Amino acid sequence: MLYQIHEWQRSFMGPLSHFAQASARMLGEPGSVFAQWPGSQRLAAGYELLYRLGKAYEKPEFGIHQIDKQGQTVAIVERVAMALPFCQLKRFKRFSDDPATIEQMKNEPVVLVVAPLSGHHATLLRDTVRTLLRDHKVYITDWVDARMVPVEAGPFHLDDYVDYIQRFIRHLGAERLHVVSVCQPTVPVLAAVSLMAARGETTPRTLTMMGGPIDPRRSPTSVNNLATTQPLDWFRHTVIDTVPANYPGRGRQVYPGFLQHAGFVAMNPGRHLSSHWDFYLNLLRGDEDDAEAHRKFYDEYNAVLDMPAEYYLDTIRIVFQQFLLPRGLWDVAGERVNPAAIKDSALLTVEGELDDISGPGQTEAAHDLCSGIPAERRRNQVVEGAGHYGIFSGRRWRESVYPQVRDFIKAYDQTA
Repeated sequence: MLYQIHEWQRSFMGPLSHFAQASARMLGEPGSVFAQWPGSQRLAAGYELLYRLGKAYEKPEFGIHQIDKQGQTVAIVERVAMALPFCQLKRFKRFSDDPATIEQMKNEPVVLVVAPLSGHHATLLRDTVRTLLRDHKVYITDWVDARMVPVEAGPFHLDDYVDYIQRFIRHLGAERLHVVSVCQPTVPVLAAVSLMAARGETTPRTLTMMGGPIDPRRSPTSVNNLATTQPLDWFRHTVIDTVPANYPGRGRQVYPGFLQHAGFVAMNPGRHLSSHWDFYLNLLRGDEDDAEAHRKFYDEYNAVLDMPAEYYLDTIRIVFQQFLLPRGLWDVAGERVNPAAIKDSALLTVEGELDDISGPGQTEAAHDLCSGIPAERRRNQVVEGAGHYGIFSGRRWRESVYPQVRDFIKAYDQTA
């Protein structure tokens, strides 16, 4: 009933939210006669805050239309390279009318960015993609909101996630492919490549793993502690619900996005309250730059997707409760995952010094597991002063992390 109650709440808040939006515009637009009323700016700010607290947040666009490449403007067109029921493989195709730029782009490495399926949409990695596009051909896994996937498509387990990654790698061709996984997908990516190596398949030239729970027993965080202090049945009965009839995935069991969002906010309620109050004050002061930064952040932060229940419960059990990957006991579709089978890929791990989601050492654990990769082809980077998001987005990503990732990929991107 939680999902149904949430939908009733959305139906109730919808008209109120639209009224608040219209009122904010009516009272705040400089050309409006109502904006001349005494106290109109304060009313407009209050109405906009009410609108943003009550509105429904849909999936944002990547919105990457062009980049600057060594002084040349390069147009970007977003395309679907491969479509599966629970994920689209997106390509950001680059176009230029400068012959030298075109020739350079033809020979640049191919990068598959594996985005998390853990609440937020793949657009959370917008800055990651935009930066990578300077020097690479970029693809990303764009996971589909489970409430939009009909029940007829079947369930989606963690094993299926691993299978999807393998299918994407084969589709792109592993010979010159470089895989960058951010947070949660470090685990299924390592499993996918391990299984491919064990079968004698070609594996990607490099694996870059950023802030992921390869071994959550190291430096456990509050996220890890929640998973270990509650039994699996608690998660099944507390956070799993059924998609209601007004969505294509009606009847599917999911971990609803609105519950995930409530959990995100509960981790730092004071910070979010302060942020909204500052937004209100910025509107009163007419500080549009800071107000717009707030809008952009929460347009992304508040947009969450439903996760398939089977996948979520598998992840809790396999990754965070039983630690099957670091213990060498994980079987995917009847095959044992053995990272030591990887021999031809180079490995880079990236961790944030202040990461409170995947603690320091959790990602670095991949080096112990990938013992088949020579030590000279393995590298670990700890980003000082960076939290979880700072290692793949923002100034630290662009100035400290990206140069290391770019140079690492370039060093192993040799023509086969």
